Amino acid sequence: MKRATLAVVILLALFALPMVASGYILYLANLLMVFVVLSLGLNILIGETGQFGLAHAAFYGIGIYTAVLLNNATGAPVLVTLLAGASLAALIGLVLGAISLRMRDIYLALSTFAFGEAVRWVFASWTPVTGGPNGLRINPSNLFGFKLVTDRDAYLLVLVVTLAFLLLTIQITRSRLGSAFRAVRESEIAAAAMGVNVRGVKIAAFALSAFYAGAAGGLFTTFSSFIHPESLGFMTTIMVLTMIVVGGLGSVVGAVGGALILGLFSELLRQLLSFQEIIYGAILMLCMMYAPRGLMGLLERKQAGR
Repeated sequence: MKRATLAVVILLALFALPMVASGYILYLANLLMVFVVLSLGLNILIGETGQFGLAHAAFYGIGIYTAVLLNNATGAPVLVTLLAGASLAALIGLVLGAISLRMRDIYLALSTFAFGEAVRWVFASWTPVTGGPNGLRINPSNLFGFKLVTDRDAYLLVLVVTLAFLLLTIQITRSRLGSAFRAVRESEIAAAAMGVNVRGVKIAAFALSAFYAGAAGGLFTTFSSFIHPESLGFMTTIMVLTMIVVGGLGSVVGAVGGALILGLFSELLRQLLSFQEIIYGAILMLCMMYAPRGLMGLLERKQAGR
């Protein structure tokens, strides 16, 4: 009952935020919600299924550029551009998952890392389409004829879509598909012996994770006016990976908490771009050494000790 009451209070506060918050606070809230969707998607792939894919930033970028190009060219409604970016990312993720089926552990990580770098190179080099190293201007999104010009305009849409992905993730983790994800994570041989289609489960995890990343990219275009390929590099994947590790791999609450904590932390490090890789690397190392199950693991251990 206490958790339900707390959830209602948080929801009411989130929906009331545009009435009291400044433009920067709303921008930060929008950005944090994008991180939440990104973290939920990567947690499905790594935390739930145990597939160490490192191409999340590439799918995020695919969602962004697809939504931007479609919006700039046709002025299509934001829900159409968002769905188009997420669907294209999911399709490419499905193909990547099928190609990577025979790879595991470090080999899977390296192959998906190479894919992510190749996609970033396309973003940076395909100047006539993506703007190349000059970046690309994003026109205001269109929601039922209403232009989303400010962070305040986009906030409620970003909030509703983020909540929808959160509820979807909870349903997936409680479903047979979620059980199959965890079975593959624990032991592919045992999962196959129990009748789990290991190949199909892996492909589904890649496609779902990419869909979330593409949708996060679509959400980003609703409150941002510019995209540059440098912001879609490997550092973005490392940041999202740090979020789910710090929060707790395999935990929905951990993915959300890690996204909020590290998302705020990334804003504090905005003036220290040269040191971000070192800082995130140190956080990952310390977390794996002293809190391998993340913050959720520490909380569970504390509760068990009472």
